[in-house]
Amino acid sequence: MLLKLDHPKLFSEIISIISDLVLEVRLKVSKEGLRIIAIDPANVAMISFKLPNTAFSELEIDNNEVLGVNLENLKAVLRRVHPGSVLIMTKQENELKLQIKDRVTKEFNLALIDVEGEEKEIPNLEFTSKIEMSSTDFSEAIEDSSVVADSCSFISGANKFIIQAKGSLNSFKSEFSSDELNIVAEEAHSKYSLEYLQKMIKATKLTEKVKINFSNDYPLRLDFITPFVELSFVLAPRVESEN
Repeated sequence: MLLKLDHPKLFSEIISIISDLVLEVRLKVSKEGLRIIAIDPANVAMISFKLPNTAFSELEIDNNEVLGVNLENLKAVLRRVHPGSVLIMTKQENELKLQIKDRVTKEFNLALIDVEGEEKEIPNLEFTSKIEMSSTDFSEAIEDSSVVADSCSFISGANKFIIQAKGSLNSFKSEFSSDELNIVAEEAHSKYSLEYLQKMIKATKLTEKVKINFSNDYPLRLDFITPFVELSFVLAPRVESEN
């Protein structure tokens, strides 16, 4: 197995984002490229990441590989990647070898690990509200919500999308019209954890647009898609019991 990335900085950034949610993952390598599907320890969020074979300047593989890695260790190595660096990843017995070729060639070897858990796929969810909007506007609304509360509500109608947060004393509301976004939506209302959303919106730097999919009291799916990568998150709704 050999994977070569001529521009590995994007890969480094995505691994850093994913590492905020999960500690260990399986890197699935095939002739189609590299893929990660993982669930956070609390079973609240799921991550799907695809790096297609077109992103690699070289991809050599005889049989599909599944590499268990500690993301903190991988992230620490990828932080040593600089603009202009080339990254080469190979498997040698029970280690993942990472070469960073720059003015000086650096070589790191990470022990492969057994990652527990069942193989998962992103569930086939049916959404009543589908929105595409500015990544920057979405990120700002999430950060604004976190000022007043620890969760926020996504509210949709035929021609509007609202992000709203209510704390014990303070509140925030941001309303977007169909002039500012692409929206195909029914009436829906669902609440989500801002702790998770703040980690997920780090992906807004990857692309100018984010796709938001949800339904009434239903999981949320966020898609950040570029010609080079696909990064998606699924987040369970926060359902609060009534006393």
